[in-house]
Amino acid sequence: MADSYTNIYIHYVMATYARVPVLFEEKQDELYSYIAGIIRGLGCFVHCIGGVEDHVHILIGLNPAKSIAEVAQKIKANSSRFINQQNWLPGKFSWQGGYAAFSVSASMREKVRTYIKNQKEHHKKLNFMDEYFSLLEKHGIEYNRQHLFHRPE
Repeated sequence: MADSYTNIYIHYVMATYARVPVLFEEKQDELYSYIAGIIRGLGCFVHCIGGVEDHVHILIGLNPAKSIAEVAQKIKANSSRFINQQNWLPGKFSWQGGYAAFSVSASMREKVRTYIKNQKEHHKKLNFMDEYFSLLEKHGIEYNRQHLFHRPE
């Protein structure tokens, strides 16, 4: 076979440091556009970005030459730099250490896109921690609740 064919969908979830709600609604579109540019710059395809004040969900088509970890690192490092350069906050912005990344089948892509687009509505009923634990459990990922997130000091 002379050509390579891939279809790799990844759903990322990234939280703000200590889950502090600093991704203000009036800045989200600008932030999501910036993140989309980072993703495209890595040769990946942006399917959907959405979230609320303390976390973001991103669905991408992964460039097979890039690792899941590399894409997450580039998104977090560059978007943190962007937020801090824009002086959106009185203090320094940072993402929580780590992230979640889930593979998504082609048959589930639209369902995940809808889920991400409806984050604001979704979080009227469910807080982020419960959502995060549910996603980890749904994808069969073992975890220790005490070691998932930094707590405010």
